[in-house]
Amino acid sequence: MARRIVGGVLAAAVVAVVAACGGTTEGSPSTSSSAAEAPLFNPCTGIPDDVLRSARVDPATEESGIAGVHQHGWEICSWDSKEFMLTVFSTRRTVEEFEKKPENIEFEDVTVAGRAGRQFKVEGTSKDLGCDVLFPVSPRGVVQLRILNRISRDNREDPCAVLYRVGESLVPVFPK
Repeated sequence: MARRIVGGVLAAAVVAVVAACGGTTEGSPSTSSSAAEAPLFNPCTGIPDDVLRSARVDPATEESGIAGVHQHGWEICSWDSKEFMLTVFSTRRTVEEFEKKPENIEFEDVTVAGRAGRQFKVEGTSKDLGCDVLFPVSPRGVVQLRILNRISRDNREDPCAVLYRVGESLVPVFPK
């Protein structure tokens, strides 16, 4: 029961961020491929289990989409550990589009696993709960890495420190 409540809270937080990052899109689904557009990176199939284990998450906890529901224009996959929830998003949206959303704040340039990214916070998220980093993908889009600490844990580690640590394993498998 406690897992369902915490899971529901985390799913709501993920929904809020997808809404903060996007809004509506027009045209054909981003996951279809055409001569001009390759499919989005799918973190559920694109991140090997051994990489997930080295990031300290359990591959068996994988959840695709938000609460198991695919989101148009996105590929989303989440995994759990005892301390945090890891989510990887893939979209055609750009860093600039994320920066224009008023609820996305405190942007700064960072480097994770030797790769440049843009760290940000979602307004209203406690500093000890969440951290997000966007990694630009060519020709257009981003892969977003998110750490959400478990609210039920005392003495939570800085989520950005966790993100940098698990990012050492994950970021090298992200598309460039």
